[in-house]
Amino acid sequence: MVRNTYTSVVTIERYIIEQERLHPQATGALSGILQDLALAAKMIASKVRLAGLADVLGEHGSENVQGETQQKLDVISNDIIVKAMDHGGRLCAMASEEEEGIIPIPEKFKRGSYVLLFDPLDGSSNIDVNVPVGTIFSVLRRQSKGNGVGTLDDMLQPGYKQVAAGYVIYGSSTMMVYTTGQGAHGFTLDPSIGEFLLSHPGIRTPEASRYLSVNEAYEQHWEPNVKALVRRYRGMDGTREALNVRYVGSLVADFHRNLLGGGVFVYPANAKNTSGKLRLLYECNPLAFICEQAGGAASDGQQRILDIQPTQLHQRSPLFIGSKAEVTTATEMLASS
Repeated sequence: MVRNTYTSVVTIERYIIEQERLHPQATGALSGILQDLALAAKMIASKVRLAGLADVLGEHGSENVQGETQQKLDVISNDIIVKAMDHGGRLCAMASEEEEGIIPIPEKFKRGSYVLLFDPLDGSSNIDVNVPVGTIFSVLRRQSKGNGVGTLDDMLQPGYKQVAAGYVIYGSSTMMVYTTGQGAHGFTLDPSIGEFLLSHPGIRTPEASRYLSVNEAYEQHWEPNVKALVRRYRGMDGTREALNVRYVGSLVADFHRNLLGGGVFVYPANAKNTSGKLRLLYECNPLAFICEQAGGAASDGQQRILDIQPTQLHQRSPLFIGSKAEVTTATEMLASS
């Protein structure tokens, strides 16, 4: 009897190592960062699953650097990621949406050649009503010389220089999607064995769009060209079939649905947020990298997200991300005004 040696059971650790072997020059540092992030995601997932049973719901009683009220799980998730990542000797610094400045690597630990930027718990204000939330991360190679503390210049790099990016969605299942520039791949957490297993290899976002994700409560604050764009997406100008409007209000949840099902997520600037609301380094860049690797596109309405040169650690940006044709429509209609 000829035994079939093929197995579809591929853990994220195995997949990362196999990909590393394709690059003889690899040091293993980036692989270690991704493995540590997977561990942090498991720890956060365990906390999210306890929401409502343990004292992890509600406000923490403090504000983050953007002046937003922090939830308890924001702070817990931020601490988990910092503690999971600061001692491996692979990072020279970190930055979080929840903290004002650079998070240094403690002196007692070795410093490495990469920086990590992350949003520890995107959509956390929805956790009290059991809406999916997520973690978003971006990895860059340090630009500063030597092996000292990472600098602001190490963080302020355009998105096309990312060496890895990903997100974790904590929903009906926990799923981690990441890219290192060789496609986007998804791994679903099997809670019975505590392992992320390859479930969505080589994700490709559909060319034909089904969904539009936009908060229409801001319509009164939009510029006329943005109103015209959303009307077109909804088929109200007679030029196309309408997209189905689906808006969760949790960026990772909306992006994930559109990535797999086909669609566009729209968060334009408005009179209240003239520079946009989403964070370029913690949200827009990593999701744009993933989307492009899956055959989609991302723009701020004027240019490709990944080409923007950041000038501030907590810089905001408009975002139009998803199926390529829909993002092209946005860029054409907004850039021509």
